[in-house]
Amino acid sequence: MTETSHSVQEIAAALGADAFGDTTLQVSRASEPQTAGPDDIAIATSQSYADALSAGQARAGLLWQGADWEALGLKAAIIPNRPRYAMSGITKLMDPGQGFGAGIHPSAVIDPTAELGAGVSVGPFTVIGAGAKIGARSVIGPQCFIGWNAEVGEDAFLREGVGIGARVRIGARFIAQPGARIGGDGFSFVTPDRSAVEATRSTLGDQQETEAQSWTRIHSLGAVTLGDDIEIGMNSVIDCGTIRDTIVGDRTKIDNLVHIGHNCVIGTDCLLCGCVGIAGSVDIGNYVILGGQVGVSDNIFIGDGVIAGGGSKILSNVPAGRSILGYPAVKMETHVESYKATRRLPRILRDVAALQKAVFKSGESD
Repeated sequence: MTETSHSVQEIAAALGADAFGDTTLQVSRASEPQTAGPDDIAIATSQSYADALSAGQARAGLLWQGADWEALGLKAAIIPNRPRYAMSGITKLMDPGQGFGAGIHPSAVIDPTAELGAGVSVGPFTVIGAGAKIGARSVIGPQCFIGWNAEVGEDAFLREGVGIGARVRIGARFIAQPGARIGGDGFSFVTPDRSAVEATRSTLGDQQETEAQSWTRIHSLGAVTLGDDIEIGMNSVIDCGTIRDTIVGDRTKIDNLVHIGHNCVIGTDCLLCGCVGIAGSVDIGNYVILGGQVGVSDNIFIGDGVIAGGGSKILSNVPAGRSILGYPAVKMETHVESYKATRRLPRILRDVAALQKAVFKSGESD
């Protein structure tokens, strides 16, 4: 694949940033400072990264506000207001893509009742079911599956091996990484009589002499509805709702190995980091961030703007705007103080033992 070069001025204009020095200089790749070649633009967003520039051969760099680009030995520089945000623009500009071909691969199986918009690309061994609708300019990679009556909006990009179940509805500019699965049945099972787990849940411990029983599945009649500009990571899954749809709001980003259970409602602009597990019927507000390996119990709500630190286990409702941490998750400052107190326990126990010894010794002398 032929690399495309851009001038420093073109990149700066695309980023809305200031350019300095020889702005006609052409670069074709982004690179870390220490490995940058003469045709690369070195990404050095702070002084700590810039120290490595001397180990590379970069002539141009993306730098931080106030950086002395000439003293760093560069011939040109781009200095945005927020360097890390500028990385989103420069990486988009220089992304070489996945090499998926245009048009419909001859090995793809597309039902004649499916509707594909203008400019849709479909990769090898992909299956598109009856009544499915794919928006214009979407790229459906190899070995994907799009089910019966599913809808995918314009400008979608599905990497290899993505599965979308029947009746799922997805908005515009959807991105799915390899192995993502949307629209499997929810994990819903019930017993003929009251089960031990129901008794334990109500009593928080006592099974109340319930009998062992077999489980019967509750079918998922709902589907999944995703808004616009959503991204879902590798091997993440979103279950269908039982009666109504499971819903994820606009611009929410979902990392790898995340599970969203049946009937959940996720708001807009949320971040769900790697290995998050959300049980069924959870209502999550807007701008919520769940760190890696956060677990959420079923049938609770999490308010707008909540931030949960990595590894937290959320077992009860969380009001809006709260930062939480721990198992069970509590206010972050409360957890930190508790952790500090726990760290002090061995010293306190030693002090108590010494005091006991002194008291007993004093009593013996009396």
